Amino acid sequence: MKIGVCLKQVPASDSRIKINADRTGADLADVKWEINPYDEFALEAGLRLLDDKATSDVIVFTVGGDDAEQRIKDALARGATGAIRVDDPGLAGSDSLGIARALAAAAKAEGCDVILCGKQAIDNDNAQVPAMIAELLGWAQVLVVDQLELSDSGFKAWRDAGSGARDVVEGSLPVVISTDKGLNEPRYAKLRGIMKAKRKKIPVKGLSDLGIDAGSVGSAGAHVTLSNWSEPPARPPGRILDGDPASAAKQLVQLLRDEAKVI
Repeated sequence: MKIGVCLKQVPASDSRIKINADRTGADLADVKWEINPYDEFALEAGLRLLDDKATSDVIVFTVGGDDAEQRIKDALARGATGAIRVDDPGLAGSDSLGIARALAAAAKAEGCDVILCGKQAIDNDNAQVPAMIAELLGWAQVLVVDQLELSDSGFKAWRDAGSGARDVVEGSLPVVISTDKGLNEPRYAKLRGIMKAKRKKIPVKGLSDLGIDAGSVGSAGAHVTLSNWSEPPARPPGRILDGDPASAAKQLVQLLRDEAKVI
């Protein structure tokens, strides 16, 4: 069983995001980057299978430029056995489907039997790529998983179905799994792993290497584009209600009904 893990580089969750001058996107000049937190659960799930000798390969896949290599090396330092970075000028402007095409082709070329992804990335929150990868490959999929059993004979996955109910899904490989918070506690890299990862050369694959039609990715293949970015409106200042408690409570109820329209 060979496991692929999809990782995305995202702005750190404590970053202050600003809109660029022409309102076509975010100004990322001073942003600190990290592995998408939900992808860390996917990585840890693969590494635990490696620890248990249920697999001998945990391969990390990332679509991104040179600046994404540090996040890949972080994954290698934690214990991933290999990595592929997909990078090509033709990928510029890709929507979720374009990214899914690149990741699916890379994982297929490496002969993966299982692909683990975070349930969503915290930058755009689209939560589309895992399902798209499964559809492109024609594989089974189970999304938003918080408990998982994997072996050569198949998988068993649990997820929250709402109102206290739980879904239990069983099936055979190959499969795409998207991971949720609560699945595990991601590990930190150890010094020895960090030093080993620094010396590793990360293979880079382009569209031609993966047999991807340039017209199906990038701006040429995008079905969704983002434009006219803006910041949320400023929150109005707070209001202090004067008078005795009974009078203030009456004013509050009236404001909630007539102005806020929440009751």
